[in-house]
Amino acid sequence: MTPSRTEPRSLTDELWASIEPVYAKILDHPFVGGLTDGTLPRAAFRHFVVQDSHYLRDYARALAVCAAKAPDEADVRAFADDAVGALAAEQGMHAEFMDAFGASAEQAAAEPVLPTTRAYTSYLLATVYGGSFAEAVAAVLPCYWIYARVGQELLAKSSPDPLYAKWIATYGDEAFQSVVRRVLALTDRIGEEISPAERRRVVEHFTTTSRYEWMFWDAAWRGETWPV
Repeated sequence: MTPSRTEPRSLTDELWASIEPVYAKILDHPFVGGLTDGTLPRAAFRHFVVQDSHYLRDYARALAVCAAKAPDEADVRAFADDAVGALAAEQGMHAEFMDAFGASAEQAAAEPVLPTTRAYTSYLLATVYGGSFAEAVAAVLPCYWIYARVGQELLAKSSPDPLYAKWIATYGDEAFQSVVRRVLALTDRIGEEISPAERRRVVEHFTTTSRYEWMFWDAAWRGETWPV
């Protein structure tokens, strides 16, 4: 009798399995719960918006590096478009949020980049500049994928707070979900070509930046500042 063969896991299956405990912690975080029931303090959300504005500027740079390293012309164009989209989000949606707080995007840009944001973007940029294309994609992927999953999870609940409802709708929206599906399909194509050693590095980078995603929300919840 011929023994049955187990199909190898796709790279995206392996990546998600590596962060299931992290994602469970994200969904359980009071910042995320407070978005849907409307109890999240506005100060925490403002902290998030300001730091996310700082983050997205460097995330756009990281996506531009992914575009530069992409071997396929279609992927060059896609990551370049996503880099532009990240900046548009920073300039558009975040400006609306800051207006609701009685401040401007220019005022937000003048506020300091805080420890978790600095650590996350430093790791992200070091990885995309110093690593392979596969490693670069792994580092930027959690910001796509986790936000899409959280958006899907929260969309049905939405929020009684219109600001939080708008944030949820942005990431639960089909337009964003389709972008994420495209990046996941690319990730699985990459997984068919890389060596076992590179695959291990890909998983490590993906896991690390996923942890930073949890830390980013937690920093906003705690009202993180520079301690000295």
